[in-house]
Amino acid sequence: MGAYLLGIDIGTSACKVAIFEKSGAVVAQSNQPYQLYYPNPGWVEQDADEWWRAICNGIKDVLAKSGIAPTDIAGIGIDGQSWSAIPVDQEGNALARTPIWMDTRARDICDRVKADVGFERIFSVAGNDFLPSYTTPKMLWFKEQAPDIYKKTYKFMQSNSYIALKLTGVMSMDLSQGYGIHFFKMDDCTVDADLAKELGLSADQIPELYECHDIVGKVTAQAAALTGLAEGTPVVAGGLDAACGTLGAGVYLPGQTQEQGGQAGGMSICVDHALAHPKLILSPHVVPGMWLLQGGTVGGGGTLRWFKQEFGADSSFDELTALAEPIATGSDGVIFLPYMAGERSPIWNPDAKGVYYGLGFDKTKGHMVRATLEGVAYSLEHNLRVAAEAGAEVEELIAMGGASNSRLWTQIKADVTGKTIKVPTSDTATTLGAAILAGVGVGVYAGFEEAINETIVITRVQEPDPAAHEQYQKYMQMYLDLSEAMTPIFNKKY
Repeated sequence: MGAYLLGIDIGTSACKVAIFEKSGAVVAQSNQPYQLYYPNPGWVEQDADEWWRAICNGIKDVLAKSGIAPTDIAGIGIDGQSWSAIPVDQEGNALARTPIWMDTRARDICDRVKADVGFERIFSVAGNDFLPSYTTPKMLWFKEQAPDIYKKTYKFMQSNSYIALKLTGVMSMDLSQGYGIHFFKMDDCTVDADLAKELGLSADQIPELYECHDIVGKVTAQAAALTGLAEGTPVVAGGLDAACGTLGAGVYLPGQTQEQGGQAGGMSICVDHALAHPKLILSPHVVPGMWLLQGGTVGGGGTLRWFKQEFGADSSFDELTALAEPIATGSDGVIFLPYMAGERSPIWNPDAKGVYYGLGFDKTKGHMVRATLEGVAYSLEHNLRVAAEAGAEVEELIAMGGASNSRLWTQIKADVTGKTIKVPTSDTATTLGAAILAGVGVGVYAGFEEAINETIVITRVQEPDPAAHEQYQKYMQMYLDLSEAMTPIFNKKY
């Protein structure tokens, strides 16, 4: 058996491919960008075959950089963005671009289905609200608005399962991505064919279900020629990017919580039963027998990236956060709502907008930068408070994503939430999580406990400042009041 593991991450702006040693150390990595398409208002699409071409290039790149023989790759794991709806024919050809997680074209369909089938009926099975971001409403959109494509569709695929198909020729769906399908029974991870029929769909429209570390197939000769991989290399089913990132941060036991600091924000709380809340997101974890109660927000690290692009292009991220360092806790009353593309949990409002409140002639760029960092922390705390309503109590957070590299931002999150935050070594938690699934699947690791113990090292721990936490309670209330006060304006059609 080879000594290395390959992880593939299908992100929103780019794919990431990395080769790992068994210890979790990165041997080589590659980022390959691709395009987002906005053909109509509310539509956000990507081309799954563009993902595949980028991944082929990324795999060839890491093999060249590392000098590792393809035969030394023991297994391949794939994670991907959530809520894809890739229509494929019986030969596995993608028939159209997929609406991605930001796409809201099915809003009217959601309203109608909830009225006809009933929120309680759907929620009792799925553990999630029926919202346009999810896969099921997009399937119905194809049925109603693109019937020619729908008639040719054999299965609807998820992002990682489509790439597994391209590598192995096998159609699959891992359990962690099942949460995008509302006739997927959250409590026992099976399919409710009756609810599928009530929704106007068929349970046969999704592929066979697999545990995330199950080997679904092996690299075909055709895929080997396109990627440089060795024919016959095992490929596991993989999983949801947030779940793989949670695993790659070392979260696999009940009560452990990952804090997301990538393009988007939020958290994932590991629980040992299907603990649902209508304002949050529930999915199976990539670890068998575990679930993730998630808060997924639009505003994460991408908010500071946007601010830098528009107002600080000549400054580095470190220089921008240095401007925020001397600003007082609460940014002297400047509050930022990080709803930069609508907002997901817990307000679920696609019409929400980003807002800076409290500006005046006495405020500086530093105030706006700090308010940006604090706004993301407030959105995290908002989700944690809702999770507590469901009975999910959190003692500490394990941070991942680029934002975790900022000591200031991490400290602000600790002070706002009142939680200790631990930061692991890896900046590649998501691809590492995918690689761990491959390692468990092919036997490189005896199980998930061994994999975590071998790969995850905590580099720093940041404790909340009690005085700052108390100060932030006032500003957190301002954030909540501002969000509520703005909702009628967000929703009004001018």
